[in-house]
Amino acid sequence: MSRIDLTFKRLRKKGQTALIPFIVVGDPDLAATEALIVRMAENGADIIELGVPYSNPFADGPVIQAAHQRALQNGVNLREVFYFVKRLKEIKIPLILMTYFNPVFYYGLRNFAEGCGESEIGGVIIPDLPPGETGAWIKEARKSKLGTIFLIVPNMSIQKIKWVSRRSRGFIYYASRNDVTGIRKKLPEDLEFAVKRVKENTKKPVAVGFGISTPGQAKMISHFADGVIVGSAIIKIIEESFNCSNLVTRVGNFISSLAKAVKS
Repeated sequence: MSRIDLTFKRLRKKGQTALIPFIVVGDPDLAATEALIVRMAENGADIIELGVPYSNPFADGPVIQAAHQRALQNGVNLREVFYFVKRLKEIKIPLILMTYFNPVFYYGLRNFAEGCGESEIGGVIIPDLPPGETGAWIKEARKSKLGTIFLIVPNMSIQKIKWVSRRSRGFIYYASRNDVTGIRKKLPEDLEFAVKRVKENTKKPVAVGFGISTPGQAKMISHFADGVIVGSAIIKIIEESFNCSNLVTRVGNFISSLAKAVKS
């Protein structure tokens, strides 16, 4: 059983929901990223999703796109991400990567899977993984005991949901919207129904992302999902705190408020 599986099993026994924050590696710099990961783990994060900087993160809204550009300007690439994660020996919670297929393809599917394994990455999200590459990638991923976390979008057919469920390892990522990531004042009214529809057709944990930006929204989703993913709201705090000595504290306090919301 993987560390991700054990995390969800532990939380399920407590009747709790996983908090999964997202940041981009290298934003605003690698030293700050390391400090943020440590603080998020201390303040209630159960799994941390790390974005691999990429020049065309089309599934992301402007806040996260800007974070990718800042990290790229710092010279952070996939190889640097692997070196960086290897240094995080004190982090005991699972770390997962969110990347796009182009850098994976040029790095090599096997090399990428092995790099994740050597860095003790627990799972990978590749939102634009081409259908024709799915089998080849899953084969390499499983050799390295690496989970592949597939996305489900609103109105996806039951047949496709079951297809995703069979191939996913760790958990399933439910995107609350059929567009891009970003801060939203209001979540879809049918979100609970849509997530329950997915859960009726899988035994895998289902975590919800895309648009969750407040503790209140996180708490609401925790009543029917196994995990809550928050990205843009965290990166917005980072963006607003570049030159502030309390950047890590501000993010840490926000994580604490989210953790309290999803676990109470």
